[in-house]
Amino acid sequence: MTVKEILHDSENKMKKTLEAAQREFSTVRTGRASTALVENIKVDYYGALTPLKQVAAVTTPDARLVAIQPWDKAALVEIEKAILKSDIGIAPTNDGKVIRLSMPPLTQERRAELDKVVKKIAEDGHVSIRTTRHGANEGIKKLEKDKAITEDEKFKAEDAVQKLTDKYIKEIDTTLAMKEKEITG
Repeated sequence: MTVKEILHDSENKMKKTLEAAQREFSTVRTGRASTALVENIKVDYYGALTPLKQVAAVTTPDARLVAIQPWDKAALVEIEKAILKSDIGIAPTNDGKVIRLSMPPLTQERRAELDKVVKKIAEDGHVSIRTTRHGANEGIKKLEKDKAITEDEKFKAEDAVQKLTDKYIKEIDTTLAMKEKEITG
């Protein structure tokens, strides 16, 4: 592997880590309604487990409401069952056409719990990015040991890896700050 390949590979891994962390952040329920909360819930649709977003239109008509309108009315009952089975903790109301999820306001205690959850997601992302950095630095050191690069090139490459690490950790921290702001209201 060349330094360029190591840097490219590391950046791809860090980008995937960031995307995974952002996906996890989007599933954390705050006081604000979000389609991400339910769109990947699996619904038993004619014997096949199908993501909710593939069997219904999921919208947020206002800040505290998620509306789910199935394209096939026969799926209403199955969608309701899937929501009840999921761990989102919100009881659906079904009027025969649309399922509504009303977001209850968060208690102080629940806000504190959610804050811990999002901090853990961010920390897991940091650890994953640091692990990628460690692997990249090991690869760079091996290149120097094998006389494929000079000591100066090793330092430049390690500096580039550190800049990537800082960039992606900062992006996770920015996303965390936005999510904490959502939680605290």
